[in-house]
Amino acid sequence: MRVLGVDCGGEYTGYGVVEMHPAGKLRCLGCGAIKLSPREALPRRLSRIYTQLGAVIAEYQPDEVAIEDVFYALNVKSALKLGQVRGVAMLAAAAAGLEVSEYSPLTIKSSVVGYGRAEKHQVQLMVTRLLELPAPPEPLDASDALAIAICHLHTATTHQRQRAVGR
Repeated sequence: MRVLGVDCGGEYTGYGVVEMHPAGKLRCLGCGAIKLSPREALPRRLSRIYTQLGAVIAEYQPDEVAIEDVFYALNVKSALKLGQVRGVAMLAAAAAGLEVSEYSPLTIKSSVVGYGRAEKHQVQLMVTRLLELPAPPEPLDASDALAIAICHLHTATTHQRQRAVGR
């Protein structure tokens, strides 16, 4: 299974593609971040996110997409902008015919680090280890996106095992 993880943000939107082989080994296929200029009009930024995520989907051909759920925003305006970015990410996935799963930050950190209140650098270090990367992914938004993809792969694998046992 191949998963595109997306870490939505107003300044950077991180993405990471992770593949899990049948033996359970994880492999990073690619990651990065879409940098947005705060000077650019919001509709233009949203269009860039849609176009660039569409290009990532076309390049890596993921089976599913996973994104972080909104959990907290400093103010209403920030929450609305984040919601718009998330909506565009979901639209890019849906336009490509892909299912989207959402995970809370607590779930993502617990899945990857084993502790739901882990700091960003701890997530980055665990992602580096789990994917056996030569260097930590940069920027942090890219490592967060990889963590989201890993969380989804762990969750999907657990669900598959539970269904197999239930038969």
